[in-house]
Amino acid sequence: MAGSKLSINDLHVEIEGKEILKGVNLEIKGGEIHAIMGPNGTGKSTLSSSIMGHPKYEVTKGSVTLDGDDVLEMEVDERARAGLFLAMQYPSEISGVTNADFLRSAINSRQEEGNEISLMKFIRKMDSKMDFLEMDQDMAQRYLNEGFSGGEKKRNEILQLMMLEPKIAILDEIDSGLDIDALKVVSKGINEMRGEDFGCLIITHYQRLLNYITPDFVHVMMQGRIVKSGGPELAQRLESEGYDWIKKELGIEDETVGQEA
Repeated sequence: MAGSKLSINDLHVEIEGKEILKGVNLEIKGGEIHAIMGPNGTGKSTLSSSIMGHPKYEVTKGSVTLDGDDVLEMEVDERARAGLFLAMQYPSEISGVTNADFLRSAINSRQEEGNEISLMKFIRKMDSKMDFLEMDQDMAQRYLNEGFSGGEKKRNEILQLMMLEPKIAILDEIDSGLDIDALKVVSKGINEMRGEDFGCLIITHYQRLLNYITPDFVHVMMQGRIVKSGGPELAQRLESEGYDWIKKELGIEDETVGQEA
């Protein structure tokens, strides 16, 4: 039986009065991995931030639902508790809060009162996931992302993903700045999550990540919309031929719609 479903219908989003998303339609179900690719400035990161409720982005039209519930009416923390997860392109540093304390609080916030995860169960789970991701155990007691390298931050995002076990995850350029070894580890963590109870949207510029994570669907975003969808072969063609053939096919002359990636 399929798991959850995130439905995005005719989503329009603007920032500071400039429209970035111009009618995005996308459905992500449990058991599916989707990848969105596209040139810079087409709205990919705007899509992820809007789904999670970043206050800078104003939704002017359309809907986002998770299992039929209106996501746009939820506060950011409510979206996370409902089962949405965002791995950010540039994870924030939080001084004074250890990785372990942050993760245990995040897990318990999704549990019913009185059903919090026990300390021993949490430690066993965290130790196991950190070993799987080839992370030093002392990172559990370091302040969240403080002083972490780019690769450590991205592994830490995947650690959070594996610990929280969301219904739907959005990974915004999780491969950015990773060397090949770190890319393999991050990919291993994402592949480990695959299953009927987990749906995923990967935003990426590069085929190299998709060499390790085979998506079920690949979408191309241009001019604030998804203009083409296909299977893994679409990403391979984009890698070899770029985006010009799609622009010619659709009669697109000026691609850029905004200043964000």
